Amino acid sequence: MHMADALLSPAVGGTMWAVSAGAIIYCSRKLRQEMDGGKAPLMGVLGAFLFAAQMINFTIPATGSSGHLGGGLLMAVLLGPAAAFITIASVLVVQALFFADGGLLALGCNIFNLGFFPAFIACPFIYKPLVGSAPSKARITVAAMLAAIVGLQLGAFAVVLETVASGISSLPFVAFASLMQPIHLAIGVIEGLVTVPVLAFVYQARPEIIQGVQEARPLGKTPLRNVLAVFLAAALLTGGFVSWFASEKPDGLEWAMARVTGGEEFAAAQNDLHARFASLQKSTAFLPEYTFKKTTQQPENVAETASPPGTGLAGIVGGLLTLALAFLSGILTKKRRRG
Repeated sequence: MHMADALLSPAVGGTMWAVSAGAIIYCSRKLRQEMDGGKAPLMGVLGAFLFAAQMINFTIPATGSSGHLGGGLLMAVLLGPAAAFITIASVLVVQALFFADGGLLALGCNIFNLGFFPAFIACPFIYKPLVGSAPSKARITVAAMLAAIVGLQLGAFAVVLETVASGISSLPFVAFASLMQPIHLAIGVIEGLVTVPVLAFVYQARPEIIQGVQEARPLGKTPLRNVLAVFLAAALLTGGFVSWFASEKPDGLEWAMARVTGGEEFAAAQNDLHARFASLQKSTAFLPEYTFKKTTQQPENVAETASPPGTGLAGIVGGLLTLALAFLSGILTKKRRRG
């Protein structure tokens, strides 16, 4: 669901940059009020885990499409909405700047679509009421499944609205939405199925981490450092090795666009700002599309294809960069609170 710059006009892209920047400022202020000693490391390792998890595209059966974990609901349940939004923003910044995954003009849209809806809508208004005052594994399972689906549906619909509002593409509202919503419903179901066992692990090891469970159960007996180590190991293993086997089918957004336009090519009006963002991203992305850059000896008509070494390196480096950025965000917030 990462949007490319070609979908957006400068007006819509710039507006969503401002909206997401405002949300980050708001979340930073909230973190100054609620930061505890263990949240910054948790933000770091969960950010690394989410970066790696988003590299794993899974095939959606009978569609010719694929999807990947959005992770917003998982972050919100484990970190709280404010820290989750900052962590998701960290993931998307690293992806866009260093791996050319999602456009730079579209970065504000991507942060908002993947961060705001699960953290500030699905988690507080669906997950928390369903978990209620007597949380259990069954309640958490049902709540996480439904909230993950709703968060992804809202994000997918936002992509449609932002694209149509931009008015520079050949994607009509009804046709685009009628494909985006069902395919992301399927992706949302799988996301829920992935989210539930992760929450089950945390519920067993350190239940007080999960939002809504803090008052209901005593502290878990598993040391927090062990939980952090598990997530970090999972991030490195997923990004460094499992990512080799990700589906190469188009993701839900690319699939919907191709179905609407009737082919692989996508036509959109471009201007000088699009070219500048593309040039900037080309200069910063040292592993574009999670693989090695094309060498000057390669013919221009030879497509870049991911190689296992390049993908594995991207997974490890990207995870560590995200860990550092998310952790630093938590540390700076904590320092400002003390100052």
